[in-house]
Amino acid sequence: MTPLPRARALALFLGLATSAWAQVAPPAQPAANPETPEASPRLVLDARAQALGGALKTPQMWQAYKARFITEQGRVIDTGNNLTSHSEGQGYGMLLAVAANDRPTFDRIWGWTRANLMVRDDALLAWRWEPGKRPAVADMNDASDGDILVAWALAEAGDFWNDMSYRVAGRRIAVEVARKLALFKTKMGAILLPAVSGFHQSDRRDGPIVNLSYYIFPAFARLKLVAPEVDWPRLTQTGLDLLDATRTKPEALPPDWMSLKDWSVKPAEGLPAQFSYNAVRVPLYMAWAGIGKSEQYAPFMALVKKTRGALSIVNPNGTEGGRFDGVGVGAIGALTACVVEGAKAPAQIFVLASSDNYYPATLQMLSLIAMQVRYASCLR
Repeated sequence: MTPLPRARALALFLGLATSAWAQVAPPAQPAANPETPEASPRLVLDARAQALGGALKTPQMWQAYKARFITEQGRVIDTGNNLTSHSEGQGYGMLLAVAANDRPTFDRIWGWTRANLMVRDDALLAWRWEPGKRPAVADMNDASDGDILVAWALAEAGDFWNDMSYRVAGRRIAVEVARKLALFKTKMGAILLPAVSGFHQSDRRDGPIVNLSYYIFPAFARLKLVAPEVDWPRLTQTGLDLLDATRTKPEALPPDWMSLKDWSVKPAEGLPAQFSYNAVRVPLYMAWAGIGKSEQYAPFMALVKKTRGALSIVNPNGTEGGRFDGVGVGAIGALTACVVEGAKAPAQIFVLASSDNYYPATLQMLSLIAMQVRYASCLR
């Protein structure tokens, strides 16, 4: 789970860092994906099934990432949040290890995750582990994004390394997500709760609450490897429908947290209504899955152009609410420009900024993998 609120420094990016992400190509006219005839001719999408194993083609970046954020024991450290660890971070680390074909590191991360976060009475994971505190897991609640990321990584590992134990473990988590966190029969489709406790309509007067960045679209496409009976496509469609519901005007961006009380979309009470550290992942997941329509990418692309590729936090009224802490977030802008306009990625995407903490560095790695898996033309 992305901490709420995520600790943030709102200092402006260096001009060099900002401009490095701004290589947005002039309008091009690539052919539309035949599977999305409603898309604009300029939208380049690739929704073919793609395995993750071995997809990362930049081993030096993985070595740098691993040295900075992963301990020898397999704990992924959130250097921007008091050196805590989260189920989200463990899942991201496992995904990156599969992509880098680094099974020893994968096993270390998975081993630490099992020993320290799988402490609930079900197959889900406790969402936060805090060093120096006893108990290190003080909150037994889960986070659906962390659960999904770990299950996805296990599914990919089982497929890539042909290991049944990974598949079985991934299936247990995936089935539990579907059973405890997904509400498939609602008036708005398949609602994914952020956690088992605290977000249902029985928990809050403005519930249910959703976080659109927890709809991890590329994971849904691959979790059918271990749980084919779950209606993952319905979750994908509902996520896109919810994105449409947030576009009250053409350039409106989704907030981090939304209330679906009375089956209408509103900002959640007492939670950030900004487009911020959570929702910035939405275009990453859409592009990685190769889904969406031109109008769904349009607000993100407008922000890319407005910020010269860096992206920024946006208030509900459309004004800027600050800049993201870390230049790596701009990689999502580069990926968005690649999908929407066929823009070439800047050279900076291949180098982790030494000043970046875990979260922006992770988003940069994930954006690069999405390009290497689906949009290699943007890297040439």
